[in-house]
Amino acid sequence: MWKILGVDALYVEFADVWKERISEVVSEGDNGRRFRELMKDSGVLYMMNGATEIHTFMVELPETVSGDDLQFLADEIVNVAKTADFPFVSLNGNYEKCQVIFTTEKEPEILGLDKAEGISAGAVFAPILESWSDKRRNETFM
Repeated sequence: MWKILGVDALYVEFADVWKERISEVVSEGDNGRRFRELMKDSGVLYMMNGATEIHTFMVELPETVSGDDLQFLADEIVNVAKTADFPFVSLNGNYEKCQVIFTTEKEPEILGLDKAEGISAGAVFAPILESWSDKRRNETFM
């Protein structure tokens, strides 16, 4: 069974369980309150790289979060990793490699329902395609 920070979780729940558990596990007192306040408006995306077998939790924070706040969040995550009696991710009791990424940058979506206005795959890759010789370009894509 998969466990996220010591709690059973299904694969599709990993991001939500991680966000909830990290807020519970982080230190108490002023640091804990500050951590929870910074994390409350964050979104967490979970990804698993099958080639490297590394679990990734990407925490997307508002652009208003300062560099000092980002460093504080990272320091608290390291403290949890050092002091917790359980790994961030485990499968059948075995430790799994994991990383946590904090970001305040939002990449525009080029496909899907939330597609950014004026952004398309052609527009994103146009500078690369324009650098190619005429023999390699696919004009219908442009």
